Amino acid sequence: MDVLFLSRLQFALTVMFHYLFPPLSIGLGLVMVISEGLYLKTKDPVWEEATKFWIKIFAVNFAVGVATGIVMEFEFGTNWATYSRYVGDIFGSALAAEGIFAFFLESGFLAILVFGYDRVSRRMHFFSTLMVFLGSTFSAVWIVIANSWQQTPAGFHIVGDGLNARAQIVDFWQMVFNPSSMHRLGHVLIGCFIQGAFIVMSICAYYVIKKRHLEFAKASFKIALVIATVFSLTALVSGHSQAKAVATNQPAKMAALEGHFKTGTNGTPLYLFGVVDERNETVSGVSVDGMLSRLLYNDPTRPVPGLDKVEPMNRPPVQIPFQMYHLMVGLGMLFIGVTCTACVFWWRGTLFKQRWLMRTFVALAVGPIIANQAGWVAAEVGRQPWVVYGLLRTSDALSKAVQAEQVLISIILFTFIYTLLLFVWVFVLHTKIQHGPEPLSSVGTNDPSGSLLVAASVRADRSESMTDTNDRDTT
Repeated sequence: MDVLFLSRLQFALTVMFHYLFPPLSIGLGLVMVISEGLYLKTKDPVWEEATKFWIKIFAVNFAVGVATGIVMEFEFGTNWATYSRYVGDIFGSALAAEGIFAFFLESGFLAILVFGYDRVSRRMHFFSTLMVFLGSTFSAVWIVIANSWQQTPAGFHIVGDGLNARAQIVDFWQMVFNPSSMHRLGHVLIGCFIQGAFIVMSICAYYVIKKRHLEFAKASFKIALVIATVFSLTALVSGHSQAKAVATNQPAKMAALEGHFKTGTNGTPLYLFGVVDERNETVSGVSVDGMLSRLLYNDPTRPVPGLDKVEPMNRPPVQIPFQMYHLMVGLGMLFIGVTCTACVFWWRGTLFKQRWLMRTFVALAVGPIIANQAGWVAAEVGRQPWVVYGLLRTSDALSKAVQAEQVLISIILFTFIYTLLLFVWVFVLHTKIQHGPEPLSSVGTNDPSGSLLVAASVRADRSESMTDTNDRDTT
């Protein structure tokens, strides 16, 4: 058993499982802010109903996310002691900033968000919702900055020699705004908003199909559809900008992502999909001649550097980055297609009559999750064999005392515990979704005009239900 492989597998397992939850927290946070803001403006109890329901889903997700995130901090010391010593001054400052500016902000207002709805004023509760959303977003900001520094180090110098060498900050803001941080941050946050929106649309589409909580479901679906459409289109622009930055700062990674082994003398093709043969350094698939050169350089005849320009010992693997990158891009194009289609039906006034489309949205709940995971796998595997690009190899970052058997046992235990946590998370979410939002009759009691709004909403809901029944009888 190879301790390096097992340690990388362990970290990949824990990070990928943890990353199921933060994007959803950020995406749901945006939906909650919009829903509660609309309630404050309109006093429509439907938006209060939506706010309370999404807070419940957010709370479950946040709890599991915090529990799974703690493990990674210990892994830095147990499995990656050399790495921790090397980047501790830099990575530690970013994590400290995350704790001070993000986690304390988020957790400080979380209790008011979850338990204080009927104990504080509506404006104070909305402020708490906004702070929780900003806290979760700031958390992503500092984590992405720390990871981006590993991809494109800046604002530092090396002190010490050998095993005692470490990177030390000389310019904090240059470290923060390193060449890849802002490109990657924008793309990560966009992915979070898309994931949250698609989860919301999946749940609401399920209610529409089952003809339950229709007013709530339709209102929340429309909010999420706007978010998903805007950010799916934005992701296309952001991804293009980030790809150009990768080609400039990490040409070996770009070559791996695109399966580009040999530098040509003319334009470089763009593969839409394919199968990589790393032994023979070929890719079999569908490609567009000169398109990669056009996208990266605005010149279809300019060749893109291939892996043959990189020393063999410094080349990343190709199969995993290539497939994960193209999976992410393919899913992104699917999101654009399905959201734009839904917008067309919304404009025509027949959105919720398209049962096939509602079923599509129910199934697509897992789409952004897969896309976000695939994007991170492509980014992290694509920078190998470096853990700090061009400075520290992954093989040199291991703890010297850790043994393969110990890592294997921890992997088995983590797999068991995480499987149990996943089951609990899915079970609790399923229970809350099946229960649904609070009835309209129990919402808005603190609002002087709430009874009239509730009565109107209930009458509208009953009228819609009668119409649905008559439609079924006619059919």
